[in-house]
Amino acid sequence: MRRALELAARGPAVGDHARVGAVVLSPDGAVLAEGWHRGAGTPHAEVDAMRQVDPAELRGATAVVTLEPCDHTGRTGPCSVALLDAGVTRVVYAVDDPGAVSHGGADRLRAAGVQVVSGVLADQAEAFLERWLLSVRLGRPWVTVKWASSLDGRAAAADGSSRWITGAAARQHVHEQRAAHDAVLVGTGTALADDPSLTARGDAGEFLADQPLPVVLGDRPLPADAALRRHPRGVVTIPGHDLEAALRSLRDRGVHSVLVEGGPTVASAVIAAGLADELLVYLAPVLLGGPRVALDDIGVGSIHGARSLRVLSTSSLGPDLLVRARPVPPRTTSPVDGAPTDRSTT
Repeated sequence: MRRALELAARGPAVGDHARVGAVVLSPDGAVLAEGWHRGAGTPHAEVDAMRQVDPAELRGATAVVTLEPCDHTGRTGPCSVALLDAGVTRVVYAVDDPGAVSHGGADRLRAAGVQVVSGVLADQAEAFLERWLLSVRLGRPWVTVKWASSLDGRAAAADGSSRWITGAAARQHVHEQRAAHDAVLVGTGTALADDPSLTARGDAGEFLADQPLPVVLGDRPLPADAALRRHPRGVVTIPGHDLEAALRSLRDRGVHSVLVEGGPTVASAVIAAGLADELLVYLAPVLLGGPRVALDDIGVGSIHGARSLRVLSTSSLGPDLLVRARPVPPRTTSPVDGAPTDRSTT
């Protein structure tokens, strides 16, 4: 299973698919083949591996897969049927497929007499697939909120100027994060004030291979000459300010992860609504003072209502500091024994 997870990491990190790896073993435990999912519309990991083997060698084989074999016909056929047709007699997987349509492969295999073992290295597979799993389970994309600020929490100077608070290394890291997400979201305020391109570029200004879908939330129209209209993937505009509805609509488009870049208003609204799954905060070693804060109202009325964070890492990017953190789920008192209770849905 560890090898299957290594293989899964070879698949594309963005797109409308899960990253899955598979190892096929002979009846005596020797490795017959390895495979991984190379993206939407390509063979799933199990099929990718089995295609490398003489069909006669698959009789009585074991398939080790990071995700429960699917049981539906989409761009490809059901992996459960492919495994049965191949004569595989044992299937080992890490995590159940949470998809309303795609799950059920394990049940079909068991009903056909295949030995099925689940939950092997489940924690590692959950961590590896966390963005995709959350998006399928909750019906919305994984949301990363990013902002850059001075050490005293200002996103701009008093006159509104903000380019550049952080240095080149931090800005390049942002481009890499854009490429690592399916979409980048800003509000109309940021789109109109900054005229961003929201492309993912390399050190020399070249376009990276993976470009996020640019999304603008709000009611004000984009000018005809806006930089976003020249984005290689076009631009999606979502009217209104219903964040949950906007995220659901993006999920329906196959977006599993969103990087929120767009200004204090949108970033604060996402956090206030409890929709932020991770925070990336770029801190520059400067002081600006003044009213232009990186976040405004996030629904905290007193210190007792402060939103707690779990810091995952801190790292230096040139002169700047990157803090990567995740919100700590709110805790309430258990009605049974007064013990704290985790209310997280994720």
